[in-house]
Amino acid sequence: MKRRDLLALAGAPALAATTALDATLARPAVAQPARVLRFVPQGNLNNPDPVWTTTTIARNHGLMIWDTLFAVTDKLEPRPQMVEGHEVLDDGKRWRFTLRDGLAFHDGEPVRGTDCVASVQRWAKRRGLGQRLLEQTDEMRAVSDRVFEIRMRKPYPLLPTALADWCFVMPERVARTSPFEQISDYTGSGPFRFVRDEWISGSKAVYARNEKYVPRQEPPDGAAGAKVVNFDRVEWQIVPDQATAAAALQSNEVDWVEQPLFDLLPTLRRARGVRILRNDDVGAIAMVAFNHLHPPFNNPKLLRALLPAVDQQAFMEAAYGEERDLFRTGVGVFTPGLPMATTAGLEALTGPRDLALARKLVAESGYAGEKVILMSPSDYADQQAYSQVVRDLLQKLGIAVEYVSMDWGTLVQRRASREPPEKGGWSIFCTTYEGMTVANPASHLPLRGNGLDGWFGWPTNKPMEALRDQWFDAPDLAAQRRICDEMQRLAFQDVPFLPVGQRFLPTAVRDSLRDIVKASYPVFWGVRKV
Repeated sequence: MKRRDLLALAGAPALAATTALDATLARPAVAQPARVLRFVPQGNLNNPDPVWTTTTIARNHGLMIWDTLFAVTDKLEPRPQMVEGHEVLDDGKRWRFTLRDGLAFHDGEPVRGTDCVASVQRWAKRRGLGQRLLEQTDEMRAVSDRVFEIRMRKPYPLLPTALADWCFVMPERVARTSPFEQISDYTGSGPFRFVRDEWISGSKAVYARNEKYVPRQEPPDGAAGAKVVNFDRVEWQIVPDQATAAAALQSNEVDWVEQPLFDLLPTLRRARGVRILRNDDVGAIAMVAFNHLHPPFNNPKLLRALLPAVDQQAFMEAAYGEERDLFRTGVGVFTPGLPMATTAGLEALTGPRDLALARKLVAESGYAGEKVILMSPSDYADQQAYSQVVRDLLQKLGIAVEYVSMDWGTLVQRRASREPPEKGGWSIFCTTYEGMTVANPASHLPLRGNGLDGWFGWPTNKPMEALRDQWFDAPDLAAQRRICDEMQRLAFQDVPFLPVGQRFLPTAVRDSLRDIVKASYPVFWGVRKV
């Protein structure tokens, strides 16, 4: 049964069940100050370090309290943000950056070149573009309080794009923390302060306007431009039950629900005082991630055996029902609609589906009956739906599977474990990866083949890494696209992950919110209440 069918049993009464709100919302329904924005995020802020974890919720948190040297626009173009200007010297091998005047951290200390160098070095160890930067860098150093430079062995023209890839600027003392350890000091450089004393994981997170923040003068554009804050506080209220969140929006107990349940969109569209927006034109790729360290998915033959049975339409309909303008099938490893997207090898997923062939290939793969631990996030409805499709598929193929439901925060912690599945590890989880991040080989972590240094699942694939290196050195766009053709063909041979569709997120707001900045993530500057 599809999730939407289960919800239909409850129907509209679920939205009217206001008695459930008192037990779920972070605070009772009382009059709120006009300058408080009440927001229901897509999930719980369990880990607030956006370098240590790659979760979207941590990135969104990071955007509020830290600024970046460069920032990406809605069209995915990098623009200077904290940087006032830069010089490219020595035939492209030395970049010198000058910071804008007046930049300060939340504790009043000025942002210095040494802070930027330490922040770049920490961030770079965990991001694909940053790792490439480190490989080519001879030296990063502060020239003065407002100037720092990066000297490289060969030109790296993608450097502004790299620094716009969520390289958050932290005080040097914080940025000296290992990127493989969580920070405990959230002193920021951005337009909001994190009110840590009011943070209750699973309940709420609170942000206060940084009165001393100096915005740029250009209009806001994605994460770039002026970050002018029109609220004294933004309160994230964690509401795991999406029907309750929708009811709260309709009764004006919250102002904004980041990801309303797709099945409830028709009801919300009819609700007075509520608007449904689609700010997201880039979308995200839905995917199935595998643990390549332990049986059974350390066996490429078994991974390839799954392909004839994977039906992207089934995944998308399970999660999004009849909202066909909000999803796409026929999706490969790179974001559709962007320059590196390709159809090379895609017949592995778009050709006729053949369950009998998949069963035969599973039997021939050497699969020995090992139990698969499938982790499913109970507080992310779409990923839970994907997980249920995976469970049903594995059962049909004769693969033993244990479906383990947990909240997203617990899943994020467990997916970091490299222990065997039977000792607290895992075999599979489903997730989505933002389209801007998986748009090309530079930042596409799930496609990497760098083993234990890579993304969760840790596949080792030297040919994939070699193609990625070639992509960085390609002389033009046509050459880059040819390399991406080869990377996708290789991906359907070795199956580092399974793309199961592309989804576009609607967001739901009270009609009183205006000037919401267009982006595929929530932006809390520019927006105002009328």
